[in-house]
Amino acid sequence: MTIPADERPRTRTDLAWAISVGGTGVVLFTTLLVFTWYFAATVLLIFAGMLLGVGLNALTNALGRRMHLPHTLRLAIVCIGLALVLAGVAYLGGATIADQASVLSKTIKSQITNVKSFLDSHGIDTSFFDLGNTAPAASNDTAAPSPNPAPHGQLPGAGALASSGGAIVSQTFKLLLGTISAVGNIFIVLFLGLAFAAQPGVYHDGLLFLVPARHRTHATLIIDRIGETLERWLVAQIIVMLAVGVVTWIGLALIGIPGSFILGIQAGLLAFIPTVGAIIAGVVVVLASLASGWIPALSAFILFLGVHVMESYVLTPLLQRQALDIPPATLFAFQILLGVVFGIWGLALALPLVAIAKVMIDHFKTYEAPALAEAA
Repeated sequence: MTIPADERPRTRTDLAWAISVGGTGVVLFTTLLVFTWYFAATVLLIFAGMLLGVGLNALTNALGRRMHLPHTLRLAIVCIGLALVLAGVAYLGGATIADQASVLSKTIKSQITNVKSFLDSHGIDTSFFDLGNTAPAASNDTAAPSPNPAPHGQLPGAGALASSGGAIVSQTFKLLLGTISAVGNIFIVLFLGLAFAAQPGVYHDGLLFLVPARHRTHATLIIDRIGETLERWLVAQIIVMLAVGVVTWIGLALIGIPGSFILGIQAGLLAFIPTVGAIIAGVVVVLASLASGWIPALSAFILFLGVHVMESYVLTPLLQRQALDIPPATLFAFQILLGVVFGIWGLALALPLVAIAKVMIDHFKTYEAPALAEAA
């Protein structure tokens, strides 16, 4: 087919425009990937704040079905209620939590050492475990001499004092900076969550404003669907976490395991992370139970299996049947991938990220595929 002479310049212009737009899109997408890779912790921190905002907004909307009050007032009631619950738990069980946490830490360290010794005695190499217990040198010939030893009865020299003081100051600064970073991250998540929950419509409309007008209808459907999915998932997940924590606490208390309250709390919190969280919680429970003997440890292991069955095959399918429908193997694979790439943030937020991706894929399968078939 021959293109008329007067149509050729326009064809070249359209082709150049398509190439320039495609190239710009590729560059922008690559820039976005590089930015996400280098600033993944910050991006996931912002996403955690958005999740908190979605959760607060869900509770506020649920309260709105009971009480016809302005959105800001309902959000204030929800925040005050959550703050009072946390303050009550801290007031009534703060000392218990602190005592049990200290005892539990010592117990788990002791049991890890015992397990390592048991494996070593049976010829299993455990040198890859870093327990902080490095054995001293086998002989005096190979032992490295300590730098500038102080003679007996004399004070250490200025160099030794400076070295020790520098090490103490360095460790103190590391601990201080780590504490400030953790507390700062918590405040960032809280601030973002409150900001998103206070004015959800502003951020919703602002996000849609960035989308081209011809795609705004589909973008609205996707964003609304993502918000509904995350709200239902968060509410269901909170119920599952409470159930797992309470059942684990009561069960371990009946068995007679020390630190049952703190073990129930950690099991409930780790239930936020599907599959991996349950495995970590089970390992901690079993290790803590070994100090009480084999029978309590076996009972705790059976309790863990029962709680896991209740969570995976009763509560989660019942509560999240309409929220999420993600195959377990797919979710576990993405958890491992995001955990290796982005660390603990990727592991903890893998499920909501996969849920967002699934909502977008389902939307395009539902709306875009028939349109493309009709166009063809």
